[in-house]
Amino acid sequence: MGKASRMEKASGIEKASGIEKASGIEKASGIEKASGIEKASGIEKASGIEKASRVRPSLPTGAAKVMAVREMFDAIAGRYEAVNTLLSLGMDRGWRRRCLDALELTEGSRVLDVACGTGNLTRELNQRGMRAVGIDLSLGMLQNARANAPLLLADALSAPLRDASFDGAVSGFALRNVSDLGLLMSELARVVRPGGRVSLLDLGQPEQPLLRLGHRLWCDYAVPRLGAVLSNRQAYSYLPRSLAYLPSAHDMSRLMARAGFVAVEHVLLSGGVSQLYVATRHL
Repeated sequence: MGKASRMEKASGIEKASGIEKASGIEKASGIEKASGIEKASGIEKASGIEKASRVRPSLPTGAAKVMAVREMFDAIAGRYEAVNTLLSLGMDRGWRRRCLDALELTEGSRVLDVACGTGNLTRELNQRGMRAVGIDLSLGMLQNARANAPLLLADALSAPLRDASFDGAVSGFALRNVSDLGLLMSELARVVRPGGRVSLLDLGQPEQPLLRLGHRLWCDYAVPRLGAVLSNRQAYSYLPRSLAYLPSAHDMSRLMARAGFVAVEHVLLSGGVSQLYVATRHL
């Protein structure tokens, strides 16, 4: 990563007091705190939208979710990309292309990759001539990242980033794993300049009955078993269930609009197996 002075330049990363270096990756102090997370009798809120009815009781919320997600991704980081491509039957590559196409930004644009993981989207942004910056709360993922870009170890809900310092932001399969979607949208609206673009990719659930049944069988039975053989059973049992965290497209669009995004689009990919939210930061 180089010295900390590289991280303080116009890349949009602002040095905050108490920032430490961990294995060459900038680490923001206090990331174990889930700032802005509200808990009420185990119900997690996202800007007033209660999700308890969609989240199984066994799934963690709030600060417990932050810790569980960090530990899980630390554990599976080494084989994360290969296992994901196998379990998605290779479709993840096309989904990421659609995600970046939807940004509609020019070369030289500065783009934040939220929950960048091992750097799939970060690398592809650089290949398109954009200036990517990755952020993730898992040190294990960042240590396994193959990306020639600044990487920041921090929670995206409270990252030391300057206001309006990015032309756009992307995320790949991260929406289910943040503790407060409303706060995430507010942070994206803060760091993306007016007129900038966001393109947020995650998994979904098909609407067509037969496809939905096949998808459910694959996720509930095949994914945990293959994950156990190839990586980590506990993690790949959690990941399919984590779809329950996602609000409806209507509620997600409302969250984005409340945060300051306009022209919100919801795009289904591969019959709804994956989904994409695209929007523009209000001028």
